[in-house]
Amino acid sequence: MSQSHSSSRRDFLKKSSVLGVAVATSAVADTTTRALPPLPNNPVTEKAMPTRNLGRTGYRVGIFSLGGQASTEQANNEAVAVPIIERAIDLGVNYIDTAAMYGGQGRWSQRYIGEVMKRRRNQVYLASKTHDRTRDGSLKLIEESLKLLNTDHLDAWQLHHIDSQDDVDRIFGKGGAIEAFQQAKEQKMVRFLGVTGHRDPDFLIQCLERFPFDQILMALNAADKHHLSFMEKLLPLAIEKQLGIIGMKIPARGRILTSWKPQDHKQPGWEGEAPPPGTLAMKEALYYVLSLPVSTVIIGCDTVAQLEENVHLARDFTPLSERQMAALSEKAEPVAKQALFFRRWA
Repeated sequence: MSQSHSSSRRDFLKKSSVLGVAVATSAVADTTTRALPPLPNNPVTEKAMPTRNLGRTGYRVGIFSLGGQASTEQANNEAVAVPIIERAIDLGVNYIDTAAMYGGQGRWSQRYIGEVMKRRRNQVYLASKTHDRTRDGSLKLIEESLKLLNTDHLDAWQLHHIDSQDDVDRIFGKGGAIEAFQQAKEQKMVRFLGVTGHRDPDFLIQCLERFPFDQILMALNAADKHHLSFMEKLLPLAIEKQLGIIGMKIPARGRILTSWKPQDHKQPGWEGEAPPPGTLAMKEALYYVLSLPVSTVIIGCDTVAQLEENVHLARDFTPLSERQMAALSEKAEPVAKQALFFRRWA
């Protein structure tokens, strides 16, 4: 990031903290003279796997994308994480997702991805998130994110885990995070804006009805129809609005897979009794979601071998029939609660 850009943003943040949205917007408008670079291009992608439109963004995205969790968010894990990111791009992955909260206070996910972005920023569509619900807090987070990611812009900045009515009210209220989104886009710190969530589709529907987002990251897997379905109303609304649709939680951190070991129930994200093994193979879990009208899916990987398996599956993907999808949904029903551990259950 150039010194002039950094100075411009510092001035922008100072103004934002003391002025209203209208005044702040006009204050930065005259400083917005630079143009964003062209959309990223990974020359390997088209030959590596099928691609789809990322909504109305104009970007063609590979159907498998890399998530910023798993090994990529673990502390002091650079020797494992960085090779996964490098190998993903080598294999044709052209979309990488991360977030300010991945890796806790150390921001490990953004640090590892940033190491690779020093050399390969123009090959991947880079998406990050803010979990802060305020304008000023979100602006601070994006400043830090850009620095850690070694870039002067994000391709997508997203509202992270919209899980409650309070989240919606704060984000869209006076001084809320949506003001930061508008301002960051005007200053060309971000290219597109998005929203994400796992818990309840109603809160995401409210967001889509209140703001013209460009993309949505939503939790989708073969157990979806069995509790607070995102496929029922949210997915059709996202299609209607021509959003880029990114699926996540496909293997539910392994809990939907036959390879899941009950003794692993103490891993983060599960606080109930030890669940039984899942009922699906990774191919079944992945192909179920890819057979939906999504642009891509993001999956965090623990090893290079796991990454390579997922890219191989994406390369060979053919859509499932309605009958096959119904059979997989029925197969997932006995483990629906563990497969949808991120949903609201009370």
